[in-house]
Amino acid sequence: MPDAIRVLYVDDEPALLDICKLFLETREHFIVDTLTSATNALTAATLDTYDAIISDYQMPDMDGIEFLRQVRSSGNSIPFVLFTGRGREDVVIEAINNGADFYLQKGGDPKAQFA
Repeated sequence: MPDAIRVLYVDDEPALLDICKLFLETREHFIVDTLTSATNALTAATLDTYDAIISDYQMPDMDGIEFLRQVRSSGNSIPFVLFTGRGREDVVIEAINNGADFYLQKGGDPKAQFA
C-alpha cells in the first residue's frame, strides 16, 4: 500500500487500541501501529515514519500533553491528535497551546470517533 497513511496510536487501554486499529485499517489507505506507553513511543518508535499521532491524555507513565511536548521539542511537526476521556477546558487549552492539531473527547460510538 504505497499511499497508505501511517498512524501511531498511543493509549494505555488495549481495547481502544484494537478498536481504532480495526476500524481504520478496514478503510483503505490506513496502517495503524499501536503502543500502550508514550515513553515506549519516544524510545522505540521512529516517529518520522508516521503521518500522524493519536495519543490518549491520561496514561500512567507520561500524559499525552507531556508526550506532545517532547515530540514538538524534538522539532517534529507531525499532526498530533489528543484523545481523552476528560472534557475539561484547561486540558484542551493546554493541548492546543503545546501544538496539538486536534482534540477529541472519548465517549459514545467508537466508529463515530474514528471516522
